[in-house]
Amino acid sequence: MNNVSSPNPKFHIADNRFNIQHMKRKGVTAMPRPHSHALTELYYLTEGERVYFVDDRVVTVHKGELILIPGSELHATASSEIAEFERILINYDPDLLPLSLKSEALWFHIRRYRLFRLTLREQDEAESLLNRMLEECRLQRPYYETAVVTLFTELMILLQRSGNTSQTGGTKHPLHHLVTDVAAYIRGHYREALTLEETAGHFFISPSYLSRVFHRLTGFHFREYIVHIRVREAERMLAGSAAKIQEIASAVGFEHLSHFNKTFKKSTGRTPLQYRKEAKNKPLPEIRE
Repeated sequence: MNNVSSPNPKFHIADNRFNIQHMKRKGVTAMPRPHSHALTELYYLTEGERVYFVDDRVVTVHKGELILIPGSELHATASSEIAEFERILINYDPDLLPLSLKSEALWFHIRRYRLFRLTLREQDEAESLLNRMLEECRLQRPYYETAVVTLFTELMILLQRSGNTSQTGGTKHPLHHLVTDVAAYIRGHYREALTLEETAGHFFISPSYLSRVFHRLTGFHFREYIVHIRVREAERMLAGSAAKIQEIASAVGFEHLSHFNKTFKKSTGRTPLQYRKEAKNKPLPEIRE
C-alpha cells in the first residue's frame, strides 16, 4: 500500500485501483483546473458545503450528502459561501465491486453524476463504514485490503437502498443558477461566434463579473469552455459519423480547418484523424442533452 506522507494521507490499495482520503480545510479553496481521472469518484461531505461543476452544471453538495462521478468525467470543485469543509474522498475501479454493483448504468441515469441525500440514519451508517475503511488502512492488519473492499461494498449497497437521490443538486444561491444557465447557453450556441460581451449582455450582467464568477465556479475561462464544448462535440461526430473532418470543423464552430486541427490535438493529444481511427474500436460517446 502507498500513502502520501501529509496531514491528510491518501491510502492506496488493490494496486492503486482504490484510494481513500479524509480531509478538513478552512478558508476558500478551489481546484486550479477542471480535471478527470480514470477511476470513479465518491465524495462524502461530513461538514460544510462544497460546489461542484460537473456535467456542465453547478451542483451544491451539503453536509450529509454524497456525490458520485464516473471515471473520465471532467469536473471541478470550489468553496461555497461556507468556506470551511470536511470530506472523505474515494476513487475506485468499479471492477472491485460484485457483478451486481459494477454497471455504470446502475449508478448514472440522465446525468453524468449522482447526488445522494442521505437520511440521518443513513449518514450514521455511511460515516461508520467510511471511518472503518480509514482505520483499516491506518492499522494495516492482516487482510485489511479485503476488509476495506468489503466495507466499501456495504457502503455501495447502502446507496442503492437509499431512496433520497437527486440528479440536479439543490442550491440556495442565485449565482450558482446563473453559472449553470450560462453553461447551458454556451452549449446551445457554441457553433456561433460567441463573445463574453454578447453573453454577458444576454444575462444583463457585466463581462468582467461574468468572467470572474464563471471561472471561480467552473475552473474554465469563458473562451476555454467554448473550446471544450466544441472539441467534445467534434469527438462525438468523429466517432459516430462518416462526415469529412472539414465538415465537422465547420459544424462545431471553427472557420478554419488548420485552427480546428491544432485546437483538437492540443485538447486531446491526437489529431482528428487519429481520434477517429482509435474510436472505431470503442463504444460511441454518449449523446447528452
